[in-house]
Amino acid sequence: MEVSGLVWGLTIVLIVGLLAFDFIFHVRKAHIPTLREAAIWSSIYVGLALVFGVGVLVFGGSQMGSEYFAGYITEKALSVDNLFVFLIIMASFKVPRADQQKVLLFGIVFSLIARTAFIFVGVALINRFSALFYLFGLFLLFTAIKLLKPEGESEGDEANNFIIRTAKKLFHTTDEYDGDKLFTMHNGKRALTPMLLVMVAIGGTDILFALDSIPAIFGLTQNTFIVFTATAFSLMGLRQLYFLVDGLLDRLIYLSYGLAAILGFIGIKLVLHALHENNLPFINGGEHVDVFEVSTPLSLSVIVGVLAITVIASLMSDKGKVQNLVNGARRDASHYVDLSYTTDPAERHRLYVELQETESRLQKIDPKYADMYTEDEELKALIAQAHEAHGSFRSEPDRT
Repeated sequence: MEVSGLVWGLTIVLIVGLLAFDFIFHVRKAHIPTLREAAIWSSIYVGLALVFGVGVLVFGGSQMGSEYFAGYITEKALSVDNLFVFLIIMASFKVPRADQQKVLLFGIVFSLIARTAFIFVGVALINRFSALFYLFGLFLLFTAIKLLKPEGESEGDEANNFIIRTAKKLFHTTDEYDGDKLFTMHNGKRALTPMLLVMVAIGGTDILFALDSIPAIFGLTQNTFIVFTATAFSLMGLRQLYFLVDGLLDRLIYLSYGLAAILGFIGIKLVLHALHENNLPFINGGEHVDVFEVSTPLSLSVIVGVLAITVIASLMSDKGKVQNLVNGARRDASHYVDLSYTTDPAERHRLYVELQETESRLQKIDPKYADMYTEDEELKALIAQAHEAHGSFRSEPDRT
């Protein structure tokens, strides 16, 4: 179905309007979102994406509707995986909690721009070279295999290390934040602040993520409008989702396996589609190959099923629960001792209460997994440092 210019225009205005609204009413003034705020707005953005999908289903037909929902769910899952790397990057740069929203919104906007560019380049190439489906399919299979390997340096680490090393060589930088300013005066010179550097690092990882994301959705649909809208709405609300699931992401210990299965499935689907549309002379003499083609409803069912199994298995895993407690204790303790993270008394109190509750739960874990905590000397030292910092904090004047 051909989408009119008017529909394209209204859709773009809607997406830009949502981003502008997010910035003006939530991000412009630095603050730490409450769990309630993050939950409400995450639900609103997911609701808007679903309503839009229903609109596509009603006005575009069942095929377009199914493709939109399959694409949206796949891109959303990949976006959640991206949050892991965003969290690592912001932790490594020690971004103050109140300013993390601006970094995230920048990442979302930059990601949308980068992926839109990839989308239109991809469409142009596919229209000219149908054999590109072979490359997309093989690339996704390679990515799926890479996700199954033991964790090493992540894409985010690679981008972070390369980009930041280059920036520090070429420009005058400082390690101190100056609010949310991108530039400041340091030793009498204009310098780049960590806020600008972390945005550059986030932007770099966005480009790398787009290399996985765009071939994945092209494996589900080649409708440019569906590819664009499913990608855009999957990114909407990602900022709120970050604060909602911060600390729970570690529980999804099998997410990489689920994503590997989904990307592998889409990769095979792309290769089968390429064979069906084959025009390469060295494959079947340049003739189409009669192979099974995966339908959109089947794709949607597989994607939803794999994600459901992945999430349920992760949440039921005893080892995952312990790992979540250990990571939570490490995060709360490091945030508490790092005054650049937050000096807000209420937020520091919340962190310390969470740390105490996590410590109490760690004392009751299954002995089979106890070494994950008892043998982590670095974590125990960090927790001791947090208790010491809390004692000093309480002893300051006007503290109770």
